[in-house]
Amino acid sequence: MPTFLEALLLFGVGVLTSFINVFAGGGSSISLPILIFLGLDSSVANGTNRIALLSQNMAGILSFRKENVSQIKLSLKLGLLTLPGAILGAFYSTKISDDLFQKILGIVMIGIAITILVPSSKHYVEEKITKKLPWLIYPVMILLGFYGGFIQVGIGFLFMISLHNILKMKLLYVNSHKLFIIMLYTIPALIIFIVTDNVNWIYGIILGVGSWVGAWWSAKLAAKKGEKLIKIILIAAIIVMSFKLLGGF
Repeated sequence: MPTFLEALLLFGVGVLTSFINVFAGGGSSISLPILIFLGLDSSVANGTNRIALLSQNMAGILSFRKENVSQIKLSLKLGLLTLPGAILGAFYSTKISDDLFQKILGIVMIGIAITILVPSSKHYVEEKITKKLPWLIYPVMILLGFYGGFIQVGIGFLFMISLHNILKMKLLYVNSHKLFIIMLYTIPALIIFIVTDNVNWIYGIILGVGSWVGAWWSAKLAAKKGEKLIKIILIAAIIVMSFKLLGGF
């Protein structure tokens, strides 16, 4: 049972990370290490974090739909492509040691910090519903599904880069699709973590409530305000936690 301060921390982390995830991605690079630092094993932290992911993506999708930013048929098609990889990724993530998982996580977060420093384009083409998807999107979605099921951290950035460059969509619609895709593959991934007893429900529910609140309001804002500050805070957190996970201090 978490203390009051731990519960408050988890709720606040849920709000912050869901806000980051809806606008861009990388929120799990904060929530996952914090769950580990609160005493959860890496595999349990990974599974517990999926409750928050499911909550925030559902809230974001509903909020985007109220703002008439939705292409459900295309989102569903893209999401289904990620399912085989996500199931395999979640299965294998429960099989590796805590030490190896933390080393992989630390390396991944350093890579994410580097990508955040690279300026992103502010020019997006008009949104469109693609009837015939480019062939490249199929292997890319399968691979991203595996990565999302395995470790999740930074998957938002990867989806945004992939959907924007391959399908040529505006950022707002890229975010809408991203939330639906992650929500869809999180369901079987979470089931695998539950079956293998790798979920702390109390921590997950508290984190999930905060995530719902943050995602609902950040989807309504759907703008770039405050992004530079978020990036600075996120980079600092990633660097500190990466060194911690890699045994730097």
